[in-house]
Amino acid sequence: MTAVDDGWAGMGWDWTDHNEIRRRLDEGADPESCNGGRPLHRAALFGSPAVVAELADRVADVDALENGVTALWEAVLGRKPENARALAAAGADPWRPSIGGWSPGRLSLAGGTPDLFPVPAGVCLTAAERAAAQEADRLVTALGEFHYEGTGLACVAGIDAVEAVRRLEAVPVEDEVLDQLLEAPYEYDMDESLRFIGVTSVPGGCVVTQPWGYAPQMPGVLARLSVDTVCYGLYANPKSGNQGSTARHGSLEGWDLHPGGGPYEDDTSEEVLNSYLYQHRAVAYACAFVGLRPTDARAVVGPPDVWIELPDRDYWSG
Repeated sequence: MTAVDDGWAGMGWDWTDHNEIRRRLDEGADPESCNGGRPLHRAALFGSPAVVAELADRVADVDALENGVTALWEAVLGRKPENARALAAAGADPWRPSIGGWSPGRLSLAGGTPDLFPVPAGVCLTAAERAAAQEADRLVTALGEFHYEGTGLACVAGIDAVEAVRRLEAVPVEDEVLDQLLEAPYEYDMDESLRFIGVTSVPGGCVVTQPWGYAPQMPGVLARLSVDTVCYGLYANPKSGNQGSTARHGSLEGWDLHPGGGPYEDDTSEEVLNSYLYQHRAVAYACAFVGLRPTDARAVVGPPDVWIELPDRDYWSG
């Protein structure tokens, strides 16, 4: 089957060149389709306000959907306020309900540009939503920027480091053993290095971490830590990105999750809000999921309160 030429070949992810976009459109590029997607949605995320305005003027419906959302939703979610304003000026509806019952306009009230659109009377965040937005701002600022690729961690609600060690039946690691491991963790056999993890108490619970591996989110670790409480496990896989899992009351509850990504079409209202507040902030998302309130990044980047060695057992079958 011959591919249909929609006029957008070679565009890639850069949609900021207004002259180039206008030239393509004038020469017959399809304003409604680009490789099966919608050009306006791509411009909302990856374009300039001038390009957004140009495309918005050429489409039949500025609020047309792609994957269940409008271009304006994409601009708000992607923190592109000028593109969002250009879409609203072209007639896009900021108050049209979308995923989880949120509209683009109401979602923007929880971010850094609450004055993005004129707000109709009676439209506001709930007290709980305002509190969640304020805590997200505090938490993201407190954690700051740090490298965590390759790190595994488990955020555990309601227990401290001492209790986490007890539940895991682990023992403290001798300094000389730990010093050798930390100097070159990837030179050790994985089965050996995965046994060593750090644990740190933080307000609201504790964080179990391993800067070089996924041990904290192994099912058997999460099951033991989550007895009578809840855990969120994260592994920042260098090959495939952030992988999340949840455990509650001793059982694995969710897996193959994508903290810091989304939201997705079937998400609840709370899930949509958290995805927006913690977009591309996987560690902060994991902390917020269980209600941890760290004041800095030490629980993740170290040094932890205590280094421990896990007992030899099968952590994949529980």
